[in-house]
Amino acid sequence: MNEGVDTSYTKFGLDPKIDDNPYNKVVPPADLLYVGWTEPGEWFNLTVDVAHAESIRLTCSTPRTAAGHLDRRKWEGATGPLKMPVPYDAADPLAWRQWHHWNLRPGLRSLQPPAGKAVLTVHILTEAR
Repeated sequence: MNEGVDTSYTKFGLDPKIDDNPYNKVVPPADLLYVGWTEPGEWFNLTVDVAHAESIRLTCSTPRTAAGHLDRRKWEGATGPLKMPVPYDAADPLAWRQWHHWNLRPGLRSLQPPAGKAVLTVHILTEAR
């Protein structure tokens, strides 16, 4: 309550490697802004200005199971909870880097905002475990 979302950006070329590590399922773009360190009950809005309707790609990284909810009522009706894939890799010797194993959330091909300005509301439903 009364605080902004926690944001950061992907960092490459550091030692030890952070977001360009060999345990990624996908490599995120350099300097990609992201929201992190979320807790149940938190939510945030993303405003996008779409040149033409196309699918959204959701990149995520969590060391444990988590669920979120994407509210798209203004687009096509409400969605249900989306379980985020867990890109945990026990082979990584740096425990903190489990938060930086990137992956894509599959199955969002139907999440297509219309052309123009659109707002996507993300609700964090369950704690990562």
